Amino acid sequence: MIGPAERKQERDGDRRHAAAHERVDRGECRGLVERFEDRIVLAGHSAELITELADGIRSAVERGRIKRQDQDASVGGVTVSVGVAFGVGSESFETLLERANRAVEDAIDASAYDPHELERCEERLFALRAMGRKHNAPIESLPALARKFADELAALAAGRSEVSRLEANLNSAGEAYRAAAVALSAARERSARELETAVGAELAPLKLDRAEFSVDLRRDEAIFAASGYDRVEFFVRTNPGSRPGPLMKVASGGELARFLLAIKVRLAERGTAPTLVFDEIDTGVGGAVADAMGQRLARLSARAQVLAVTHAPQVAARAQNHYRIVKTDVGVGERVATRVSRLGAIERREEIARMLAGAEITREARAAAESLIEKAE
Repeated sequence: MIGPAERKQERDGDRRHAAAHERVDRGECRGLVERFEDRIVLAGHSAELITELADGIRSAVERGRIKRQDQDASVGGVTVSVGVAFGVGSESFETLLERANRAVEDAIDASAYDPHELERCEERLFALRAMGRKHNAPIESLPALARKFADELAALAAGRSEVSRLEANLNSAGEAYRAAAVALSAARERSARELETAVGAELAPLKLDRAEFSVDLRRDEAIFAASGYDRVEFFVRTNPGSRPGPLMKVASGGELARFLLAIKVRLAERGTAPTLVFDEIDTGVGGAVADAMGQRLARLSARAQVLAVTHAPQVAARAQNHYRIVKTDVGVGERVATRVSRLGAIERREEIARMLAGAEITREARAAAESLIEKAE
């Protein structure tokens, strides 16, 4: 909000601006008035000149001695010359007087003025002052401002044709986009059905034999993007008779991990990133399900480097390289250090046995670990 001090400054600025315009306008009006006053004085002098010339001509005729008379009169910057010649056979007095009258009338016409011109000029000055206030510009800069506005108006007029050209380009691009989006959507539809079949084949080994996977593909023609106008979402149904829903909302933690692994395995067949990282993807599963997940991680490793953080011995036993991650305290609660060490064959068997048995490693645990490793190889 504007405070009292800012409003006072604004009012003072307006008064100073108006006063500056008032001084300019008064100066211009004063010059106009002075010029009109000069014309009025000149007209009065011209009337007096007629009388003076007429009296001079009468006097010259009466004397009859004048052979040549040149009379010049200069009043207010206007010069009137009357030349009269007398003698035997000279022109009549009336003719000479008529010629003198015409010369004086010409001089008066030359100094004539319109009494309403001053009023019109004043109105024009008032209009110019109002225009200057409107555009916050002095009167003398208004012609340049008018030229600027005229140029901008011309640019706008020229812009209409440019707008028409751009609209035509937009329509053409829109048609090309829609054609490409339709083709892309059709290709997605085919790929979606293929992915449903491929992922469905992976579900039974992952103990999701009663689950269903589908791709929900919807068109939204209001979308204009490089990826087309399709909205894609993975839907699953984990129990018979239930309605399919979004994967991220319907599946439990263990189910979600298995669905994602099945999708990753099938997508890797079409190409994948050079390195895949799975962080505890086997959470919530164990036994045969964990072993099936280990098998699929091993399949993925044939096409890309796979790093899996796991607590499942069935998954660890299928790895080509086994690393142990240990966190230890440094100081008294100051910080935690993480150490990663690669395990040899004997250390690997001991680690898998620990994962099977817990804190106390038994002979049976070591035998089970050895069995898992041999089975994986």
